[in-house]
Order: sequence, then structure tokens, then C-alpha cells
Amino acid sequence: MEAFRFYSPIWFALAPMALIAVYWAFHPKLRAAAVFSSLADLKNLPVSTAQRIRRILPYAYGLGLVLLIGALARPQRGQSESMRHTEGIAIELVVDVSGSMDALDFQLDDQAISRINAVKHVVKDFILGSKESELAGRPNDLIGLIAFGGFADSKCPLTLDHGALTDIVESVQIAKAVKDSHGKIINAAGWQEEQATAIGDGLALGADRLRGSNAKSKVMILLTDGDNNAGVVEPHEAAKIAKELGIKVYTICVGQNNPAPFPMEDDFGNRVLVPQVFPIDEDLLRDIANIAGGKYFHATKSAKALADVYAEIDRLEKSKVEQSNYTEYTELYHWLALPGVGLLLSVGFLNMTRFRSLP
Repeated sequence: MEAFRFYSPIWFALAPMALIAVYWAFHPKLRAAAVFSSLADLKNLPVSTAQRIRRILPYAYGLGLVLLIGALARPQRGQSESMRHTEGIAIELVVDVSGSMDALDFQLDDQAISRINAVKHVVKDFILGSKESELAGRPNDLIGLIAFGGFADSKCPLTLDHGALTDIVESVQIAKAVKDSHGKIINAAGWQEEQATAIGDGLALGADRLRGSNAKSKVMILLTDGDNNAGVVEPHEAAKIAKELGIKVYTICVGQNNPAPFPMEDDFGNRVLVPQVFPIDEDLLRDIANIAGGKYFHATKSAKALADVYAEIDRLEKSKVEQSNYTEYTELYHWLALPGVGLLLSVGFLNMTRFRSLP
């Protein structure tokens, strides 16, 4: 951003004196003159080029003085710049992708969507910002993504490339059964494992990823819709590990202990919605948050309610941003001084030579 200033504007106080000097130097009544009986005959003579030039000498002299005064005031052009010093937060998003996240009990724009799609929508707004969801975005924070079902998997390391991160968020899928031509599930073992919920493993992996970060503030946001029923790490122990590493854990529960429409295939391969109950353990999620110094939230039915949860976390975890401004100035006085001196010298030279007059 460009700026302009006069470093010594006090010199403009000389401007009235410059006008007086011009008046004193060029006003006819203040100069010596020869007395003639009559000038009537001279008025009809044609005006020569030299006379026209002589008439502008007072103005040239005055302009020269003004330019010199402007030069003394030291005009300067400055280039303003600002530097942002940010102290971001390292955030690990730990998201449940177990089979129950396919339940269609959330609303977005008056349409039923699955829990996982509601989470994707809100998480992307949390990362990039959204006026509609009242989320400012996290441009200065390192953010990573861990997805867990029956086991935990790091989908994206801590990064500032939030565009790539949101692409990865969008690509996260819940494991599906793959059937052969006879209708037999060929990935039965892996698919069955992914239907479970290993909360402790997700927390432990998130703590491990945050441990290597140099950020002064480290946060995990754990989102799940179920109970811990798989994995090798007990959730309370994982929460204690996070606390020892200085990691704050926020827990979010989506869904409820009521029947939710769940997509399934009937015997003819048609997609049908069947009411299912997926037990959740709110006490466990409260314990995790309490142990690791965070807070527990519960969001049900609408993406807006889930966005409100992330908005509150957004307010609780603020990045530290400092901004310093400075301006580098370039001197411009010579652009005024040189033509000013040139005008004064030219006027003086002409008055002493071509336009010199004797009384």
C-alpha cells in the first residue's frame, strides 16, 4: 500500500513570504521608472513575443520559490507493508467411519443425509470457513485427519494445505461389503471389522501424530456415534496419554439411542431403510473430555446443530495473530528542487540580460 507525506511541513510557512517577495520584485510601482509625458501612443503598438515572455516571469519566479519551499518540506513516497506473526494451533480431527455412520438421521437443506455426510459438510466448513455456518475457518492452523472404524488410520498428516485436506475429507468412505456374482461377501473379515468402533485406537493415533508437532497448543476433536467395542487401546488410557502430552481433547457425539433409518439390501438386492439402534456411550465421551481438559458436545438431527458445536470449539480455540506495520519512504525533494532552482536561475538570468531595464 502506497503512502505520501511531507517530512518537514513547517517550511510551508514560508509561502506567504514567497508571495511578498514576488510582489516586491515585480510590481511596477515598487520599481524605479523613467517619467514620460504620455504613453498613449505606445498602447497601440503590437505585443511582441519577448513582452509576452516578460509578463510570465513573475509567475515563473513565484513557481520557482513554491517548488523550493516544497522541496524543503521533503516530500516522501512510502510503501506500506504489514507482517503477520501467527501462532497457530495443531488440530487433529479424529472421525468415526464405522458402519453406523451411514444412518440417515441428519438433515441438510431439508433433506435427509447420513451422519458421515453431515460430518464431511461441517468439517470442511470448520477448516475453510463458512458465513452460513458462522465458522471463521482455521487458515493459520496445522490440521490433520484420522479416520477410525474397527482400526484407526491416518488419512492426512498435520498440514497447512487445507485445500488438499478438504479433498481428503470428501474422499473418506465407510467400508462397504463387496459381493461376488453369487452374492457372497468376499471382503467379509475386513468389512465386519470396519463396522466396529475403536475409539481408544483413534485417540492414541491422534496423540501420536500431535506429539511430533512444535505447536504450543495441541487439540484433538473426536467425533463418534457409538460405543468403544474394538481396538487394543482403552479410551481412558488414551485420554490420559493425551493429557500427559499436553493435548486437549474435545468429544462430539452424533446420533442418539433411538431407532435411526439405516440403508440395507433386501434379499432381492434392493436398497431399503430399516430402523436400527446404535448404542452410544455419552459417559465415556464425557470422561475422555474431562480427563484431557476439553469439553463434551452432543449434536443430533441437523447439520446446523453439528456446525454450532464446531463453532463453539472455534471460539474456544483461537489462534494468536499479531500484525506489525512499517513503511519505507523514498525522498522526492529533488523532483521539486531541480525545477525550482532552474526557474529562479532562468528568471534571474533573463532579468540581467534580455529583459534588463534601466530607469
